[in-house]
Amino acid sequence: MKEEVKLRQTLTLFQVVFLGLAWMTPMIYFTVYGIAYDTSRGMLTVAYLIAVIAIFFTARSYGVMARTYPASGSAYTYAGKSLHPYVGFLVGWALLLDYLFSPIIACLTFGIYLHAQFPSVPTFVWIVLLNAALAVVNIIGINFSAIISKLFVLLQLTFIAVFCFFLIKGLAGAEAIHPLQPFVHAGIPFSTILAGASIICFSFLGFDTITTMAEETVDARRTIPRAILIIIIAAGVMYLIPSYLTQLAYPQLSFVNLDSAGFELVRMVGGAGLSALFITILILAIFTQGLTSITSVSRLLYVMGRDSILPKRIFGYLHPRFKTPTRNIIITSVISLLALTISLDAAVKFVSFGALTAFVFVNLSVIAKRYLKDNQRSLKQTLLYLVSPLLGAGFIIYLLFQLDRNALLAGSLWMLLGIVYHLYRTRTSQAAGERLKPRPAETQI
Repeated sequence: MKEEVKLRQTLTLFQVVFLGLAWMTPMIYFTVYGIAYDTSRGMLTVAYLIAVIAIFFTARSYGVMARTYPASGSAYTYAGKSLHPYVGFLVGWALLLDYLFSPIIACLTFGIYLHAQFPSVPTFVWIVLLNAALAVVNIIGINFSAIISKLFVLLQLTFIAVFCFFLIKGLAGAEAIHPLQPFVHAGIPFSTILAGASIICFSFLGFDTITTMAEETVDARRTIPRAILIIIIAAGVMYLIPSYLTQLAYPQLSFVNLDSAGFELVRMVGGAGLSALFITILILAIFTQGLTSITSVSRLLYVMGRDSILPKRIFGYLHPRFKTPTRNIIITSVISLLALTISLDAAVKFVSFGALTAFVFVNLSVIAKRYLKDNQRSLKQTLLYLVSPLLGAGFIIYLLFQLDRNALLAGSLWMLLGIVYHLYRTRTSQAAGERLKPRPAETQI
């Protein structure tokens, strides 16, 4: 009898944390700085504080479901087991939009930045080279990915610490500054700050990806929820501290180009030396984001293939030596070549639609499983399993409808394609079942 090939269970708590932070990319603080600063009219510290509080409810729901179902399917598994298998399929289909387009974003931004540094080398060369490198590292194994992710995340955190050091150094020689000044928003409507928070929340997308690694994590039932909590707290700290210090040092800012505002800010704070280091660290950050993106989507495809939601022979395959879903990794890398033709704006919108849709249903899954099915309805349990996920779902729905009309239309068309695929798959399965049914014996005359 052929031995079943399974995912290798080796990841520790901090390996999972670094993989999650690698996907989230701490340097995203700088890449979204301009648009977030403009939308919140400079009240970034308050906007980040609101975003941390708001996203915490959804993060907590992920922790609850990861403890309940320690499998690698993430929101697809949670919704399928708690709500209905068909709902689970739709959530998994939406999540594919997030996970498939994340490596595309990494490849696209990698090509853009390196082409800017080396204009003689075309963008498509960098995109193809990155795709090949990401595929090889992912095929070798998740432990190798975790080592690289840890190293590059530490470099990002070090850069943020150095950036904060320059800010503190500048503040030391300044006149008396009120420490609560970044929290005072006289004349700025709270709705404006809330709009800024809605953009900043996208900086937290990625904490959920570690749930796709549950079957490769030691004691996943305890490790994954703890890792989610650590990631959210770490992200909150590494976003709040620099935004607070920046607002203290520069109460009023203006930028030549909002898209490159983070680079302008770094140059303003640390000069040409720090800005050169910024570009290097940012390129490494993009690499690790692409690395963990392919890790996540290949595991989601594997679980959907294993469940025969997608063709099992292709998507449910694990390499017997590396214990990794090599076919999924190759397929994802091929799809990532769309970075050669698609715009960054379109890719970001696809990711946002898929992630936020999944977030809503994870919150609803907590209510369905714990509050309704398990009948956990004491006062404390009502707060934990009804009120908290409702707050999480409500805020995520608000964020979902902050997306523009084109993003919502494109996302809806993707979901319609999923429904058509599911109908086709169901009818094909039923037809195959009918053909396999034994026919009644013919009547002898």
